[in-house]
Amino acid sequence: MSKLRAGVAGAGAFGRIHARKYAEDARVTFVGVFDPDDERAQQLADTHGAPSFASYERLLAACDIVTIASPPSLHGAAVRAALEAGKHVLVEKPLATDAALGAELVRIAEDRRLTLACGHQERLVFDAMGLFSAPERPTEIESVREGPWTGRSADVSVTLDLMVHDLDLALMLMGAPPARVRAEAQCAHGRTADRMQARLDFADGGSARFTSSRIAPERKRGMRIVYPSGEVRIDFLARTFENTTRFPLNAAFAETRIGADPLGANVAAFIDAVLGVGARPVVNGAEALAVLQLALAVDEASGLPSLN
Repeated sequence: MSKLRAGVAGAGAFGRIHARKYAEDARVTFVGVFDPDDERAQQLADTHGAPSFASYERLLAACDIVTIASPPSLHGAAVRAALEAGKHVLVEKPLATDAALGAELVRIAEDRRLTLACGHQERLVFDAMGLFSAPERPTEIESVREGPWTGRSADVSVTLDLMVHDLDLALMLMGAPPARVRAEAQCAHGRTADRMQARLDFADGGSARFTSSRIAPERKRGMRIVYPSGEVRIDFLARTFENTTRFPLNAAFAETRIGADPLGANVAAFIDAVLGVGARPVVNGAEALAVLQLALAVDEASGLPSLN
């Protein structure tokens, strides 16, 4: 069997990791990278002995699968170009920044029988913990995901930048979209929210509260999940949790293959899906669209736009 030819669009922090994962996978030939910053693209390409491409179109012509790790506001158009060129796509979150375009991407992928995956790899952390196998549904979720201003992903709101991770996890845990969305926001560096507080109310009486900020004094990543039999408190930075429920969870999740490297596991699952040895990617296009729609609803409820 011939190897899949893999390319990466975007030579930033996530693009570098995706390139390394492709270069390390025996089923893949890493063919190169495109980034508008020629110097940064060449540095990444040289790291793996591959070329940098002068245009995104030339990269697509050289590969079978592609990771899109460009600024979030460019995701939708880049995914559409790749799908229309017949390429399988793994896009970092969010899927797009417009719900109609997101729905179009899902349709194109389905019509052309192409794999469309998204980088919500926090799911793999919860899977390694065993949370998705819990015999109870949460009654309440609280999450905090914040850190100091870096300027990264400032082309979109903090909702699309950071909160999308926790929105995706909440949708998975609750098993249904919310019946009501409320939000309050603060902007400091542009038109979009740099700090967002949101509350989701679900039809079964459950609720979820989220705080995301990129103008906080320090990094925090945590979630509290309340169940009828107890609660789970997760520290994503320390990679630990406390569990007072009656169901067992894997305290050594961070030492498992998936828990130790969720992004790498996400890339591997994407390749599996393309090769047909895996049923599906970790997060498919339809699921990524549902998260996008919810994130946009949060921004709308706050009264601030999603794009700068």
